[in-house]
Amino acid sequence: MHRNKLHEERILIFAPIGRDAEVMASVLQRDGLGCEVATDFAHLASAIGEGAGAAILAEEALHGVDVAALHAWLGRQAPWSDFPFVVLLGKTIGLQQGAARARLGDLGNVILLERPLNAQTLRSATVSALRARRRQYQARDVLADRERTAASLQHSRQQLVALNETLESRIEERTRALAQANDRLMNEIIERERVQQAMAQYQKMEAVGRLTGGIAHDFNNLLNVVQGSMDLILLMSKDEVAKGRAEIARKACQRGGKLTRQLLAFARNQSLDLRETDIGALFDGVRELVSTSLGSRIRLRFEVEGDCPPVLADANQMEMALLNLAINARDAMQDGGELVFVAACGEPSPGFLPAGDYVRIAVADSGEGMAPDLVPKVFEPFFTTKGVKGTGLGLSQVYGMAQQSGGGARIFSEPGVGTTVEIWLRKAGGEEDAEPAAPARIPAVRQAARILIVEDDDFVRESMVSSLEALGHTVR
Repeated sequence: MHRNKLHEERILIFAPIGRDAEVMASVLQRDGLGCEVATDFAHLASAIGEGAGAAILAEEALHGVDVAALHAWLGRQAPWSDFPFVVLLGKTIGLQQGAARARLGDLGNVILLERPLNAQTLRSATVSALRARRRQYQARDVLADRERTAASLQHSRQQLVALNETLESRIEERTRALAQANDRLMNEIIERERVQQAMAQYQKMEAVGRLTGGIAHDFNNLLNVVQGSMDLILLMSKDEVAKGRAEIARKACQRGGKLTRQLLAFARNQSLDLRETDIGALFDGVRELVSTSLGSRIRLRFEVEGDCPPVLADANQMEMALLNLAINARDAMQDGGELVFVAACGEPSPGFLPAGDYVRIAVADSGEGMAPDLVPKVFEPFFTTKGVKGTGLGLSQVYGMAQQSGGGARIFSEPGVGTTVEIWLRKAGGEEDAEPAAPARIPAVRQAARILIVEDDDFVRESMVSSLEALGHTVR
């Protein structure tokens, strides 16, 4: 780079007569200017083409030479370039000298100096020409920068066009990715909320079940005391009025016992006789009773899948559950409709039941349905949508029975469409389905005996002791 700059700022001197060229070169070199003496006009033209800051010519050097090559180069020079010449003029002698001087205008940028001239004039003219040439170089650099900037802008514009062509597809792709990520996030949030709601409902039902079981057990003990006393009065009393009132009280105790059994069923605390049960036979057993309960306005249909296997269930409890569901469906279809009992093999949804083989028994009606906020509450004890007509224990008994049988129960309802209650029971089979052993037979006691009573409830124990002692037995 440094060598090119020196090359472009050199001063070319062409004065073929005498020692003028050497003298001028020595004067300029003392001022720090680089000079090169041309030996002939061809040398001068070639050096200008290679690069120079200015050229100093003696007028007589142009006599009789062919300047076409130099003119051609001057015509081809870049728009920023106007190469400077310093021409040293001599005295005009004859027409030939005048014709040669007239040709100086073809060189373009020319500074004319009359001879004789002093060294200061030569220096001033040369420095002025070189300064003008440097300005031209600066213009060249500016134009080159502009060209590079324009090329860069053109390249950037092409890149921008290419980016614009793919920008829409990239935005669409990114939008799809964001939408998919948002869908996954929303699904995770919904699933988390569903699991949390299911867990909260499960914990709520467990707590209600434990509370209900405890209350039902204590209440059942109290009923046993009352009913035992009523039985003893009926057995030993001679007063017909007292016996009549005792019978009324005993029947009330029986009704209370039924309620406690329903509560114990919800609490999964009742005794179930789990046996292999055929669904077809179960449906046949309740068909007539359900048909009588529904009346003629409701169409009844039973469907059992061909390969539906037996289930592990308490047949009596299942019949009672199906009858309860039928009565609920009848109350939901005041203007008539259709009730369908369906049994088929199925796979429970994840989180509802443990993995295994199950049979789905569904009871679906075309009634008025329920609002979404009521559906999670229907299995709770004493919750009812029937006002004062219902006890609120029918569905809770179905729920408890299904849970205690190793399955589950759930409900689907939509206002104006209907309600479907599903009971999921385990498929029968294996050692765990074996029939329970028959309870030990207690022989009838027909004479006074010694009897040992084991009971943790004081009221029940005292009631049994007094009753047995009244019958003549010795009790401990």
